[in-house]
Amino acid sequence: MPKPPVRLSDIQLALMTALWKEGSATTVALYDQVGKPRALAHTTISTLLTRLEKRGLVKSVKHNGERVYQPVAKSDDVTRSMVSSLVATLFRGDPAALVSHLLQESDFDAQDLKKVRKMLKDSGK
Repeated sequence: MPKPPVRLSDIQLALMTALWKEGSATTVALYDQVGKPRALAHTTISTLLTRLEKRGLVKSVKHNGERVYQPVAKSDDVTRSMVSSLVATLFRGDPAALVSHLLQESDFDAQDLKKVRKMLKDSGK
């Protein structure tokens, strides 16, 4: 049975990114990195981490009276899932429409296009 797509809010993604970068972090550390700059309450960060844990994206252990979180989901897997979901919903399952949008609406320069051409060549597509 295929896994359901991973959909993360901006804040959830910021928490996951912090965990991927650090490897593990306490609720307080994640609040300092993600919550404070966004003027969020400590309890909001704690709730979001609990929800990510229930979804199996992070795990936690209690250490010296504090929760320490670690990512379970891999960054590449989450990225792949979120992009697949984006293509399915916003571009009606047409990945070429996403590429077309990026080429038309983004600030691609000659160097970016060269990289894309190399990626296409290397992938055999």
